[in-house]
Amino acid sequence: MHIHILGICGTFMAGVALLARAAGHAVSGCDAGVYPPMSDQLAEAGIALREGYEPDQLAEFRPDAVVVGNVMSRGRPIVEAMLDRDLPYTSGPAWLSDHVLRDRHVLAVAGTHGKTSTSSLLAWILEDAGLEPGFLIGGIPDNFGRSARLGRAPFFVVEADEYDTAFFDKRSKFVHYRPRTLILNNLEFDHADIFPDLAAIQRQFHHLLRTVPGAGLIVANGTDAHLAEVLAMGCWTPVERFGVGDWEARADAPDGSAFDAYRQGARQGRAEWTQLGPHNVHNALAALAAARHVGVPTSRAIAALGRFQGVKRRLEARGTVNGVTVYDDFAHHPTAIATTLAGLRARVGDRPIVAVLEPRSNTMKLGVFKDSLAPALATADAVVLYQAPDLGWDLGAVAAALGSRGQVCHSLDATLAAIRAQVKPGAQVLIMSNGGFGGIHERLLDRLRATAAPA
Repeated sequence: MHIHILGICGTFMAGVALLARAAGHAVSGCDAGVYPPMSDQLAEAGIALREGYEPDQLAEFRPDAVVVGNVMSRGRPIVEAMLDRDLPYTSGPAWLSDHVLRDRHVLAVAGTHGKTSTSSLLAWILEDAGLEPGFLIGGIPDNFGRSARLGRAPFFVVEADEYDTAFFDKRSKFVHYRPRTLILNNLEFDHADIFPDLAAIQRQFHHLLRTVPGAGLIVANGTDAHLAEVLAMGCWTPVERFGVGDWEARADAPDGSAFDAYRQGARQGRAEWTQLGPHNVHNALAALAAARHVGVPTSRAIAALGRFQGVKRRLEARGTVNGVTVYDDFAHHPTAIATTLAGLRARVGDRPIVAVLEPRSNTMKLGVFKDSLAPALATADAVVLYQAPDLGWDLGAVAAALGSRGQVCHSLDATLAAIRAQVKPGAQVLIMSNGGFGGIHERLLDRLRATAAPA
């Protein structure tokens, strides 16, 4: 079967493409604004990719079915052509459920923050234990070098996103997955383009809980009041809590790089690893609990943490030139921005941090978080904000709230120049965006190398 994927370069849809290709299907797809690392994965898998959404590609590829990403909407020429020609179509989550997850033990990771890191941790723990799990993750774990694989039955780890499924299915993606083991990391308001308020998101999480069997397990953040409200709406599955409750950690390293894990008051072992911050310690506890549910001894799972290599675009060091390190991070919500900065600060001490932010998520474009951005960036020594033409509101107030530390730039060249002006020996440059940001990371490193090179 030949499937054609609309919106193939999104982190989720790229994973669907890789799974379909591994299952023996011919796969092609299209997207706009194609950028690594997902585009590199697709090319390496031999998947034909078209830039843009022109409807003539349906005649060119002649697919047996179309998998529609949630970036597609009525009125797009390719969507209208698909419907007019009566081509069979489905959503990415429905295709995954029907063709991959059926008859698998699904371990799903849901929550506003930490899904990618926790999914990667869990998949790695199972892999390290010799279980060869399948997975679909919204990022690329360095231990695997890919975002998705079929793996060996029965276990499959999936990053369970609450965003809507498709233009014809407005339920959250995760209601399609039917997990037997479910991690609930945390819950905040996000995705203001599709949810009117927090209660609407909680309702979707409640629908997710309705799909988990009584013989399964829910691993929930015991410190999150919004999740507690969801569980109070109805829960038919045993619950283990982390952070407070069943699973706790006692960290003696300020940056979270070493901690003792406890289950129900009994010490399980000591983890020493490369990840930063208390949020990653919580992610690890959740992964330990979920892995235990499918038979991995906790002592072995803790040992696996020390071999975890991290995830691309999650505080990923892209390069160091003359003591200046440039990091790439996917943070695009104030909580994630503050948490990432706190983790980096704990590791680098008093070395100067230059935070660079491109607000580009749909929620950011609506201005929902404009009053909380400056506090989230407060621990940086300097902040450079990129005002994209389509942002829809003025970043000037955010910069003003940061005083002399904040500035706004209206082009990528100006952004690069502003960063260079702030960079001093030992500086840590943290670049945050949930997009490609015009390849600014490598452009900055190239300029730093040029400056460092002898005449």
